[in-house]
Formats: sequence, structure tokens, C-alpha cells
Amino acid sequence: MIRRSRRSLPATLAALVLLAAAVLVSIASIQHLSGHPPIVSTTTLAEAVLGRTWDDPVVVTTGVLAVLLGLILLVAGLLPGKPTVLPLADDPAGTGAEHTDAGVSRRTLGKDLTTTAAAADGVSSTTLTVGRRRITATVRTPGADTREVGEQVRALLTDRLADIVPARTPTVRVKVTTDRRSR
Repeated sequence: MIRRSRRSLPATLAALVLLAAAVLVSIASIQHLSGHPPIVSTTTLAEAVLGRTWDDPVVVTTGVLAVLLGLILLVAGLLPGKPTVLPLADDPAGTGAEHTDAGVSRRTLGKDLTTTAAAADGVSSTTLTVGRRRITATVRTPGADTREVGEQVRALLTDRLADIVPARTPTVRVKVTTDRRSR
């Protein structure tokens, strides 16, 4: 089970363009029916389009731009998003249980691992990014021995991942920087 994020941006853009066109047409129709001059004159639109042919550069350019925009929105809507739920192993204990779909959200895993990394001795702050194949922890330490802190954080994160048992165990990468503010 890998639940992916929804692609709402292309849908929102298309909906806003269609809504604006519908509102404009509605206002112009209501103004025309009530006897007021419409916000968009149909005669002005007709005069702008009437003398054009299919091979006119303005018509071809407008058509190409409309097709490109449509293709961009289509591709953006069809491409899968970043997984929001990472799958867990089917049978972590080896009990022979039936197949179950279980997962952990990327955000929850990130918060849990950040808390785990921050619990290491000598760590003043932690930032963590969770990817499908790699988890990168950037920790700050006031001490000068960054190697020992890095090994401790890596061991804590590896142990915590062994407890969580993701379907694909990501590699753990730790960057340790010294905290210059504490010197």
C-alpha cells in the first residue's frame, strides 16, 4: 500500500479558468437581457474573430498554446505524486499471518525519527528528511567530537527503523555539524 498525494493543483487551475469564463458569460448574458451594455460586447468579440482564417498566425498560436496548456495539465494530473504513506512489512514477526495492508505516514515517521535522533547525547537540534530510499538526519552538536555523535544517531535511527519494520528499509545518512552559537 503506497497512498499517493492528490494532484489538486491542475484540477484547481482548470476549475478556476472555467469558473472565470462561466461568471463572465453569465454577467454578460444578464446585462444583455436586462438591456444594459454588456461587460464584454459580443460584437467586439465577433469583429476580432470574424476576419480570421484557420491558417492565421494568431489562430495557430492560440491553438498551440491551448494544446500545450492542456497537455501540461494532463501530464501533471496523471503523474503520481510523492507517497504520503510508506508501506510496512507484511509479516514482520514471521508468524505466517495473512497479508495485511499497513503503512506509516511520511510525516509521522519523520516526527518519530526526529525525536529519536534528538534523544542522542550531545545533540542540540535535529532536522530530518524522509525519502523512499534514504533518510537524512542533520544534527547539531555543541561538542567537537562529531564522529561519535554521528555514529550514535545512526545507531538510534537504525534501531528505531528495525522496530517500525518498513517494507523497504531506507539507508540512513547522518550529517553532523558543530553548533557555533554555543562556543
